Amino acid sequence: MKEFKYFTYTEFDCKSGLGQGEIFMKDAFIQMLDDARTIANTPFVITSGYRTPEYNKQLIEKGYKASEDSSHCKGVAADIKVKDSHTRFKILQALIMVGFKRIGVAKDFIHCDLDFSKHQNIIWTY
Repeated sequence: MKEFKYFTYTEFDCKSGLGQGEIFMKDAFIQMLDDARTIANTPFVITSGYRTPEYNKQLIEKGYKASEDSSHCKGVAADIKVKDSHTRFKILQALIMVGFKRIGVAKDFIHCDLDFSKHQNIIWTY
């Protein structure tokens, strides 16, 4: 088990069960988030990390804009809580600086992932 400066695996656990963050999250992804957190110099609150396929399906059924091919289910995605525009800017800037090339921006969160099976160099909105 790798140790990170700012994150623990439990922050990435699926809401449907404990311990899944450590099993399924990719260390390289968390390390990039850790590096971005250092640059942003602001806390990153993870609202969604790993998702089981079953939990992801439940989100879709409830009307959330979760993808059927969600990168969360691959252990290479996270949603970071955003409280204001200044924080949004700092987090976005840091994510880009460390090399994230897939970013989604919503009013209250930022999604980032390292899913190389999907289009790269994109930023989308929710």
